[in-house]
Amino acid sequence: MTDDEKREQDSPREELYDHAYMHEHGIPHEHEHGHTHSHQHTRAVVNRLARAIGHLERVKAMVEEGRDCSEVLIQLAAVRSALNNTGKVILKDHLEHCVVDALEAGDRAAIDELNRAIEQFVK
Repeated sequence: MTDDEKREQDSPREELYDHAYMHEHGIPHEHEHGHTHSHQHTRAVVNRLARAIGHLERVKAMVEEGRDCSEVLIQLAAVRSALNNTGKVILKDHLEHCVVDALEAGDRAAIDELNRAIEQFVK
């Protein structure tokens, strides 16, 4: 763990932000199931999301330019695929770290939380 990550982990910012904000901005924090969120693939996920955002902005421009609907739909499918693949990276990281840690600590709530998240993700 780098010094910056250690400072982030020890930072009292958790009290300043709500749970959703911390997730959206990658701020490590405690969960009800007692582990912090500092994942090994955070940079890769952030990079993937930045590319998907850029791609979606280009699709928006296509619509504004009056481009062919078929082209727009194909590009939207590409954005959706990029987001789904990003979700897979997050899920794999969550399973390998958060869920394993929670189960080792005897915390069944992590499985329930994961099930709720999967239900929302695959809708």
